[in-house]
Amino acid sequence: MMQLFPANERFATKINWLNSKHSFSFGHHYDPNRMGFRNLRVINDDLVAPVSGFPMHGHADMEIVTYILDGSLEHKDSIGTGSVIRPGDAQRMSAGTGIRHSEFNPSQGEGVHLLQIWIEPAKDGIAPSYEQKALQSADGKLVPVATPDGRDGSVTIHANAAIHAAKLKAGETVTHSLATGNGWIHVARGGQVTVNGQTLSAGDGLALEGVPEVTLTGVGDLQAEVLVFDLD
Repeated sequence: MMQLFPANERFATKINWLNSKHSFSFGHHYDPNRMGFRNLRVINDDLVAPVSGFPMHGHADMEIVTYILDGSLEHKDSIGTGSVIRPGDAQRMSAGTGIRHSEFNPSQGEGVHLLQIWIEPAKDGIAPSYEQKALQSADGKLVPVATPDGRDGSVTIHANAAIHAAKLKAGETVTHSLATGNGWIHVARGGQVTVNGQTLSAGDGLALEGVPEVTLTGVGDLQAEVLVFDLD
């Protein structure tokens, strides 16, 4: 099964400092048929205005991965972490038994564009923790962002899931085997890609069940930045 979730059908939140698109139910946006896919619960595509951000707030029993597309994001949390995340970095926060954090755009003039991803953990009640790493270049190839074993420079996610990223120009192709046959493809920005013959544009999602392997090919004039999720 492959099911397309078009970008223009995402939920939208727009306030004076935030323009956000939600692939699944989030906040006051609720659809019982769109509560996530497999163990993937949230993909929020956020544009945060300069000198603005999310004040201190709490999470529990969720694996949260932040992937920066443009700009920078300052993170502070209740376990003592303070850091700035930039393009090419991955951040993983395990909420576990409970953590509070804030996310702030420190720039005076530049917005920050990010994806925040929530994945259900393999086990509830773990100790909260934080990890941040600089990723391999994803130009023309698929590189790990978050994996259960932290392989190849990825952050370690405490979930039965993995995230890979690729930046594909027209004609560039990558192939990925889905361990369980279940996954999700999200085009973060840029041009189009085909996934097993299905064309996706920026913001589109593609749900996969019973699909052992995916082949992604860049098409069109713009490079496409794509995330590939292995799910339970």
